Amino acid sequence: MSQTRLSSTEGSVSEPERPAWLRRRRSVAFLVLVLGLLTATGPLATDLYLPAFPEIAEDLGATEAQIQLTLTAMMIGLALGQLIIGPLSDGVGRRTPMLVGIIVFTVTSFLCLLAPSAGVLTVLRFVQGIAGAAGAVIARAVVRDLFIGDDAARFFSRLALVIGLAPMLGPIVGGQLLLLGPWQLCFVALGVVSGLSFLVVYFWLPETLPVERRQMVNVAGLLGTVWRLVRDVRFLGPVLTLGLSFAMMFTYISAFSFVSQEELGASAQQYSLMFAINTVGLICGTQLNGFLVGRVETSRRLAGGLVVALSAVMVLLVLAVSGAASLVSLTVVLFVMMFGVGFVMPNATTLAVSSQVPAVAGTASALMGALQFSMGGGLASFAGLTPSGDATLMSMATVMVGLGVVALVVFLVLGRRAARFG
Repeated sequence: MSQTRLSSTEGSVSEPERPAWLRRRRSVAFLVLVLGLLTATGPLATDLYLPAFPEIAEDLGATEAQIQLTLTAMMIGLALGQLIIGPLSDGVGRRTPMLVGIIVFTVTSFLCLLAPSAGVLTVLRFVQGIAGAAGAVIARAVVRDLFIGDDAARFFSRLALVIGLAPMLGPIVGGQLLLLGPWQLCFVALGVVSGLSFLVVYFWLPETLPVERRQMVNVAGLLGTVWRLVRDVRFLGPVLTLGLSFAMMFTYISAFSFVSQEELGASAQQYSLMFAINTVGLICGTQLNGFLVGRVETSRRLAGGLVVALSAVMVLLVLAVSGAASLVSLTVVLFVMMFGVGFVMPNATTLAVSSQVPAVAGTASALMGALQFSMGGGLASFAGLTPSGDATLMSMATVMVGLGVVALVVFLVLGRRAARFG
């Protein structure tokens, strides 16, 4: 890998040259839809089958913890896959790794239909996560190939609107599929969506990384680039903030299906509706963030989102301790939390990706995604460290508050250090 110097100042990061095909307003809108579909594949794969957790556990003769492990396995796969696919895309271009990843994801989606046990399903989900990483990591790299600064922030906010439809519609569709047939229908839907995304990418999305801007991948060069990235406070600060905030959100995602249905008595369809409403909060946050681009600086928007999200989960903990929690009150509080996260995700991503030169965008995106999903899958599991081994409202809220506090502290400490280097 060539020794391309990683910029430590925003001013030395060059503006990418916009290709002719992207100069039309309609093309930008369609690019949002295409990249949104690719990036949404991962969230859809995690959220679509959440309402079916109790049914899957019963059908496969597994415990709650074993079924939650299928979700964690996919998150770990997403993390490892990004570490592989991101640097690879810096060397061979974006299109080929993306298409191969989509094919593997589609095949494993249909193989999940045949899983005879929770163990086999966990392995398949791990492979599916590795393949699904292609959409997430390469989509971010494509944005860095084409945009920078406020343009990137606006694009990520538009992208978040499309991506947000996946976690909003996923549980609703999953709940309705359970009315039509067994839990396996969720994976049929995943396979169909993945197959459609392959056709869209193959026939429409061109290569965005020209040959002259590629870097050949080798282990020594890759490790050197990663080492420089983790020492770059302008990159590390927002990445850790993003990872901790995502872990806070993922604690809710992984535990709330059991908490709402088994502790609070919600049906699968009620849980799906609550999840969808809360996801609207995420969409509202990302869109208000997009409106504020150019009016409020990125770091201030990020700080505001962290404060809002932390305030909401602190109220959640109070409700859990007091025993006053209800389906309605939890929906309101979690809506506000997701609204705050809607500010955190696009702004943290923009700060991290825009701090690096385009030649290492794939590697930077991979490292960011790997930390995000590994922290999300790993730290969220602490909610299950109860005497029964099952997550409760109290354990879920406690972990979320802890992660929210650490995320805010990390941003304040590393953000100030980054300002001194900026």
